[in-house]
This record gives sequence, structure tokens and C-alpha cells, in this order.
Amino acid sequence: MSSSMFSNISISVSDDESDELAGKMRVRVRKKRRKFGFRGNNEYFRRAIKKLLKWWTVLFFVFAAGLLLFEASRISRKPSLVRGSEHVAAKKSGYIADNRSEGNLNRLDPTTRMVAGVRERCLKLLPPEELEHLDIPVHDEPSNTIKNLEYVSEKDRFNKGGDDTLLQQQTEVTRFNLFTGYQTLDQRERSFKVKDTAPIHCGFYSESGGFTISNGDRTYLQTCKVVVSTCTFGGGDDLYQPIGMTEASLQKVCYVAFWDNITLSMQDSVGHRVGENGFIGKWRIVVVRDLPFRDQRLNGKIPKMLAHRLFPNARYSIWVDSKSQFRRDPLGVLEALLWRSHSVIAISEHGARSSLYDEAKAVVKKNKATPQEVEVQLAQYRRDGFPDDKRYNGKKALAEASVIVREHTPLTNLLMCLWFNEVVRFTSRDQLSFPYVLRRLKVLKNINMFPVCTRKDLVNSMGHVRKAKPLAH
Repeated sequence: MSSSMFSNISISVSDDESDELAGKMRVRVRKKRRKFGFRGNNEYFRRAIKKLLKWWTVLFFVFAAGLLLFEASRISRKPSLVRGSEHVAAKKSGYIADNRSEGNLNRLDPTTRMVAGVRERCLKLLPPEELEHLDIPVHDEPSNTIKNLEYVSEKDRFNKGGDDTLLQQQTEVTRFNLFTGYQTLDQRERSFKVKDTAPIHCGFYSESGGFTISNGDRTYLQTCKVVVSTCTFGGGDDLYQPIGMTEASLQKVCYVAFWDNITLSMQDSVGHRVGENGFIGKWRIVVVRDLPFRDQRLNGKIPKMLAHRLFPNARYSIWVDSKSQFRRDPLGVLEALLWRSHSVIAISEHGARSSLYDEAKAVVKKNKATPQEVEVQLAQYRRDGFPDDKRYNGKKALAEASVIVREHTPLTNLLMCLWFNEVVRFTSRDQLSFPYVLRRLKVLKNINMFPVCTRKDLVNSMGHVRKAKPLAH
């Protein structure tokens, strides 16, 4: 057959056959399966779960630490709360507020502690409505053995103290001078013997001794009946405005800060300028000239210990170290720490140590005084029979002494004079001499040694800002 025959032959295929053929062809063709990756992801997921189960405790603590850090930074950034009326009064008196957040500054929240499973406030003040109507109680003078103090002065040198030149030669190894007078060891020993009338060296020995203040400031100090005082010599600390007081107590309480010219210049440079009325905020600024000691710490003991000499008509005083901000109502503090417990003096106890001799080791270790200075003091105390006791009359024997609340009575005034003479004779670290003086003055019993948590409720601790500049004598 010729090829033309095949070209005319038609092959018919039905639709069913066509589908069947196509189906067979499709069976033969293997489609490539798409990979969705589920198996691989599932494996990764299982591994992640295993790691999480293994390290979940570490992750939990990392999360908790991060949360704590966040909260701490948030709190530290929280602006200080200052009443509008206080701000206006501060501006009028020359005080320029520092808007920086400084941690503890202007905090009024109470300090608490756990007592028998119950949280209690450390300083139990009266309710605010009672504080507003609190007044200074009127009562008779306490019946003490001492009725009167006779302060030794330069005028007595011919009939009581002898020749000052000889006394100065005998005490040249100490820091006694025309401000303190020249107390001998024999006079020191007699000063601890309590009598009806007690002669005592207590600073301000000579008009040429220094610590000079203006007549206007002296007149103001004589008007104070209740006083809160502090001091900064050498520009070491800033001035912190007191807070937390009632309007009623503002009319009855003086706030006095003692400065020298170095501090005056330093505070002026940071915007704390004394107003025309002599105030910065609530503080009356008293500028002292002719400080008697080269050691600024020793100069600071004068306002701290001799408030009864600076405020001759005051009945009560509260001392606050310059590194702290006083944050409670003064009359409320007197009621809580003195009147309620029938105490004549309240002083903050030491938080870390209880023994004078342990404190002496710490003073040397921290380079607060030389080993030779400390040993001279301890040797004298050992000769005087002072024991290494950690308790006195059931209380901690060592005081921290950054807050002192006291009534001005002949007995408490004598205590402070004796204490001042010890820091002049020996080291400026008053923690070493306070327990010695307290034990030697056996008749003083009604003392309130309040714990650390009470001190923390009384003040906001700011710490020292800068190193104090010494005097250039």
C-alpha cells in the first residue's frame, strides 16, 4: 500500500477512553511532594522546650532581677514631694530649691520593723491632729544632785585656775586653747565628782578664744526656747530643708545652722544664698568667725555639744548632723523620745558595735584617727578602770550620736561639757568618749538610747557630699 492510504485513516477515541488514558498517564507521573518544613520546625520546637525545662529557674531569676532593677530606677526617678507653701516661703528667704532627685531627699514615709510578727512604726508619734495642739509641758525643774553649773572662764584664773601660762605648758600636747581653757588632769578628775554647784570647763573660756558670731545672731539665739540645730564647717555638706513639721510647731521652734565663711562661699556657689532676713528656707544661718580649732570636726563639736551655751534660754534642743535631713515634727519628737518616757536625753545608739574598745579598733582601721591618738585615750580609760562592757544599765553602751534630743538641765549640761572636754583632750571621735562619760556620771539614769530604726525615721540620711576644707592657721 502506498503511504497515501494511511494518511486518510482516522482513529476515533471516545471521551471515556480519553479520560482513562489520561488517568493512566497521570498514575505513571509521580508528583513531587511539597515540603512544608513541619518536621524540621517540630524538631526545633522540641529542642526549645527541652532547653526551657532545663534552664527555667535561671530564666526566672533573670526576669525577677530585671523587674527589681526597673522598679528601683522608677522609684529613684520619682520627683520629690514639696509642699507649695514651703516652696514659696523658701523663695522669699533666698532658698533656691534643687530639683535633682537625690534618693532619700524629702522622703516622709515612716520606717517600720517587725515586732512579734507584727509590723510597727519605729518612731511612734502622736496623730497629726494631736501634734497640731501639742505644747511644751510646764513642770518643775528635775530634782538632781546638781543645782547649778559654774563655767570656768579666764576671769577665774587668778583665784581658781592659777597661771594660764603654766597650764598651757602642762597641756600643750592636747588641743586646749583660749576657747576651752587649759584643763589639767586633776581638774578633769574633779569635774566628774557631782556636787550641788559644779565648776566645769565648758568652752567660751576667753573672749579672745574665737567662735565669734554677730550681735544680731546672738540676740536671735537668745530668743529660742526649742531649737533644732546643725552645722557645716569647711563646706563639707549641703543644707537640707527640714520637713514634716506642723504649722503650730513652726511658731515655737528655731531652726539654726552654723556655718563658717568657707561653707558660706560654697553654698552660695550652688545657689543656697542667705536672704536679707538671715534665713535660707526655715534655717537661720549663723556665720561663725575665728573658729578655735584647725580640725573642722572638732569645731563641729561646739554646736553639737554646747547648745546650752549657744542658746542660753532654750529648754530643749535637737541636734542633727549636717549629712542628714530632719523630717519630723520637733515637738512630736520631744514628746515621743523624752516626755513620754520621762527621759532628759535621747541619743541614737550605734548600729554596728556595742563596745568602746571595739569601736577604737574600727576607728584606727578606717583611718579616722591615728593608732597613737587612740592608744593614749584607751590607756587613760584603762587606768580609770573602764570595763570592756557592751551593755550599760541594760542598754547598748555605744552611741552613734548623729541625733541628740535633750532637755537643758544642769545634769545634762554637765554631761555635754564633760563630753566636749574629752574630745578636746583625746580624739575627735565622740563615740569613743560618750560611754566613758556616761558611766563616770553615775547619777544620770533617765537616758533614752533609741535604736537605729528610730534614727532612720527621724532623718533622711544623705551622706557627706564633699571633704571639709581645713582651716589655714
